[in-house]
Amino acid sequence: MRHTIGFLSRNVAAYALLALARLAAYAQTAPTPETHGIVVANMDRSVKPGDDFYRYANGGWIKRTEIPPDRSDIGVFDSLIDLSQKRIAGLIEEATTANAPAGSNTRKIADLYRSYMDEAAIEAKGLAPLRPQLDAIAAIRDEHELARALGGSLRSDVDALNCGCFHTPNLFGLWVAPGFNDPEHYTAYLLQGGLEMPDREYYLSESKSMRDLRSKYQTHVSAMLKLAGFADTDVRAQHIIELEHAIAEKHISLADQHDIYKANNTWKQADFAAKAPGLDWPEYFRGAGLSSQASFIVWEPTAFTGESALVASTALDTWKDWLAFHLIDDYADVLPKALADERFAFFGKALSGTTEQHPRRQRGVALVSDPDRGAAPTLAGRGVLGGAVGQIYAHRYFSPETKAQIEAMVANIIAAFRRRIDALSWMDPATKAEAQAKLTTLYVGIGYPETWLDYSAYEVKDNDIFGNLWRGGLFDYHRLIARLGHPVDRREWGEDPQTADATELPLQNALNFPAAYLEPPHFDPQAPAAVNYGGIGIIIGHEMSHTFDTEGSAFDPTGRMRNWWKPADLPHFNAAAAGLAAQYDTYKPFPDLAVNGKQTLDENIADLGGLSAAYDAYRASLAGKAAPVQSGLSGDQQFFLGFAQSRASKSTEASVREQVMTDDHSPGEFRLDTVRNLDAWYVAFDVKPGDKLYLSPENQVHIW
Repeated sequence: MRHTIGFLSRNVAAYALLALARLAAYAQTAPTPETHGIVVANMDRSVKPGDDFYRYANGGWIKRTEIPPDRSDIGVFDSLIDLSQKRIAGLIEEATTANAPAGSNTRKIADLYRSYMDEAAIEAKGLAPLRPQLDAIAAIRDEHELARALGGSLRSDVDALNCGCFHTPNLFGLWVAPGFNDPEHYTAYLLQGGLEMPDREYYLSESKSMRDLRSKYQTHVSAMLKLAGFADTDVRAQHIIELEHAIAEKHISLADQHDIYKANNTWKQADFAAKAPGLDWPEYFRGAGLSSQASFIVWEPTAFTGESALVASTALDTWKDWLAFHLIDDYADVLPKALADERFAFFGKALSGTTEQHPRRQRGVALVSDPDRGAAPTLAGRGVLGGAVGQIYAHRYFSPETKAQIEAMVANIIAAFRRRIDALSWMDPATKAEAQAKLTTLYVGIGYPETWLDYSAYEVKDNDIFGNLWRGGLFDYHRLIARLGHPVDRREWGEDPQTADATELPLQNALNFPAAYLEPPHFDPQAPAAVNYGGIGIIIGHEMSHTFDTEGSAFDPTGRMRNWWKPADLPHFNAAAAGLAAQYDTYKPFPDLAVNGKQTLDENIADLGGLSAAYDAYRASLAGKAAPVQSGLSGDQQFFLGFAQSRASKSTEASVREQVMTDDHSPGEFRLDTVRNLDAWYVAFDVKPGDKLYLSPENQVHIW
């Protein structure tokens, strides 16, 4: 589900008021507390559900909803995010007025926010905070010092299983996680990197839109260097773009990154010089603080071979310019406004189609707490002090009663999965036993983690935003590499409680559902069971399905990479998966662009499995009783509409194109089309042959 980063308290209060106003603007985007179920006004009953179920369920909402100028998309899901942001803003306001003791989490929250909001101080300092780093780059004299600098820029990725790449100024990325082959201990994974635009295709595609973006990107690179005081910026920018184009040619595709078995490549330190010559690897690892790490799992070996060769074949001055540009660009939001505005002009307007930048107060709240609305570097893709804010958030806003109600739903969905696995005619009993064991050992975290991150080693100053981010990145990096070789905490979370997202962690055989995610439209404790199972129930089932999909099936109940399927089982699974991929290949958001069924396969399998299991769990929860009718809608209709209405969204064309090219999730309206594979949907809405979404029984896909 995936996968970014003080002035006076009145600034926070003003943001809180802004967030409230935004919530009012979204009043019809999601079920309100008074609705407690399906929002009939969001439907368009002039559309036949069998022709376009997405618009039947959401047509009214689509017609009256406009994409705000500071966004590239909007959905009913945004009301959930905005509620979290409003609450976070209030918590930060409290922190800024608390006069908390130095070194406490509350004081760090306040000081970090103040340092970001002090725009006058940021303007007065100019590029001075960056000068030591820029001077160090300029002083690089040879390939050995370059390798050490490249290693010194290494940082940690969030989750290689959800990315497989590293889009920051680092040549490579590091992921610290349980080992493929030793799931009991943390292991170092290295990932291809070096690109600033979202994916290799942005550099390699010859489509007009991609060529235009590359031209704008080169203009952006030149502009940023010029603002930073560099000379001959057009020539430097051209060389940087040529280098990144060469790096992109070495990258493997997003679809290929999802082949876990190809990613399991253990290299000892001594192997790097032979397998990826061109980079001084001992100096690289020395710069990264990893000289004592005996081995790594290299996710994309061909990319490492190719990128390392580029280190030797590309002019030293070009590498120095590349390092300097990316350092400036990555920290632009905490540098003078001209730099921040230029970065947004490309990444916001040109790349994403967003016409206005989020207000600084909103970006500040996000930087402290939550990456969903952030624009600056953050700790491992999370808010810089996300865990500190999350601890307060969970205590304030997530009740034990809500936690218990959702945990009961989880138990019902696990039971539904068990029944579905037992009923599979094609699966060998030994394979079924392994699948059932995965359900037995599965950890499902609801609301908040069982232990909280210790920030005592992280220094925050109220007048040093660049230093706060720089130290924060090092704090997180050192915290993670210190784990290498140590036992795994299988109940550690990948999200903070205030983050509106859900996560599946296959190497831990765990799922996380943060508190902020467990709000309407996903979950309403007063809504009918049908709507909740259609909302959060399907999401829980979706994440649970990932433990058995083309990626999850590669890991056994302990999290070890092991093929636990009997040979005869895989052909059926692969054939069904291929059928689903082919189904999604036919979906076109634009005449010249189709969904990539292979790239999105794991998410599409999870949608189908989650929908099927949640429906079974919902029906079982009725215990034979008739479901209550709401607004003339039967229980089954409410279930499927709950699924559809909790996923309504609108996006700019640029945003949709980026998603199709770079994301392993299909656009929302096509994700809803998975209902075509459930018999119950046909019965609920009287879908017949001749309807546009109708699939004959032999063409429907059934996996779990």
